[in-house]
Amino acid sequence: MAAADVGALGGKDGNSEPPAGEEGSMTLWEHLEELRGRIVRMMIAALAGAIGCWIYKEGILGWLTQPFFDAWKEAGLKGNPSLHTQSPAALFLGYVHISALAGFLVALPIILYQLWAFIAPGLYSREKKFAIPFVVSSCLLFVGGGYFGWAVAFPAAFKFLLSFNHDLRSGLELQPTVMIGEFLDFCTRLFLAFGVVAELPVLAMFLTVAGLITHRHLIKFFRYFIVVAFIIAAVVTPPDPLSQFLLAVPLIGLYGVSIVIAWAITRSKERAAAKADAS
Repeated sequence: MAAADVGALGGKDGNSEPPAGEEGSMTLWEHLEELRGRIVRMMIAALAGAIGCWIYKEGILGWLTQPFFDAWKEAGLKGNPSLHTQSPAALFLGYVHISALAGFLVALPIILYQLWAFIAPGLYSREKKFAIPFVVSSCLLFVGGGYFGWAVAFPAAFKFLLSFNHDLRSGLELQPTVMIGEFLDFCTRLFLAFGVVAELPVLAMFLTVAGLITHRHLIKFFRYFIVVAFIIAAVVTPPDPLSQFLLAVPLIGLYGVSIVIAWAITRSKERAAAKADAS
């Protein structure tokens, strides 16, 4: 959606103030050119962050593997916790993987600011004050969601999955051989899943500010969202019920927070509209 279209949607709530700036008259090709430039800035920021995080790659890997290490010990598996490399380049590629993920997190404020800067020209000047709250809250929610996944979901998932690796009564030994590439894919998918779903209140705030939804819409959809939350959790988490539950329940809670945010914004808009009509 072009920035000008977002501004047009804002008029539905009774706000007659035109969007600030001249960007609303930009052509489609000018919007695409601006989008290309902002995407390039995002990529440069993420690349710079990844290069900086490469210095701390071993520390980041140690931090990321801590829940796996603890779950291995608690499961009583033989030997020390270990990750294996299937090729000479596997460890190098693993370090590139975690440096890219960490670099993305470091560059997240810049990435979100560029996203907001592209959308902002189509918003009303009263709505542009949400720029700093949008960037700050988005960063905190994403990092907080990812940290919750690492601190709660990772240990629970590893304990559940590693608990099946015990010797059979027949004497057959079962010992896990975890490859570093598959381990990092597993952790990245979980970390990003928890980070992305934590952005639900910010998404609700933006859609409410744009006039696309109100708290009334969210309340009506709540019972359906419970089903949607468990479907999303089943798709993005490992195939164990515990990690799915640990993602679905916070997602439902965040939906409740989104209703409160949408109610506050909608109430503010309705008061402003009533005051304008009275004057």
